[in-house]
Amino acid sequence: MATRHWLIKSEPSVYSITDLERDGTTEWSGIRNYKARSYMRDEMRPGHGLLFYHSSTDVLGVYGIAEVASDAHPDSTQFKKGDHYFDPDSDPDNPRWWCVDMRHVETFPAPVTREKMKETPGLEGMAVLKRGMRLSVMRVTPEEFEIVRAMGRQGS
Repeated sequence: MATRHWLIKSEPSVYSITDLERDGTTEWSGIRNYKARSYMRDEMRPGHGLLFYHSSTDVLGVYGIAEVASDAHPDSTQFKKGDHYFDPDSDPDNPRWWCVDMRHVETFPAPVTREKMKETPGLEGMAVLKRGMRLSVMRVTPEEFEIVRAMGRQGS
């Protein structure tokens, strides 16, 4: 099976690329959108590349690269009473919410901003650049992944 590539979004005040760099790996938990859940559960595999995008911040964009570090597993937060992502209707024998672990690969010297991405040939079709696209997990093509990674390494 060919390696797939993804873009994951997080608010830096919740969990940033700097947090991932410090932690090394983390459970990508708390995703409560069925489409994003299905991507993680059904399609993401260890080794898949992840563009780490910061949303809800002054400078929107891709701040670094991570990779999927585990097969999908039940999201632990759905069963923790008192957790913001606790789901009282999720059954431990048939979990509703799934996630993957991710591993830090690199932090860019400067973000690849949303504005710069909009101006870059080859990125016109990226879902994150489309109006109203709010999913926290999105597919990207191998070509889009490579363009953004190259821009990030150049400090664009």
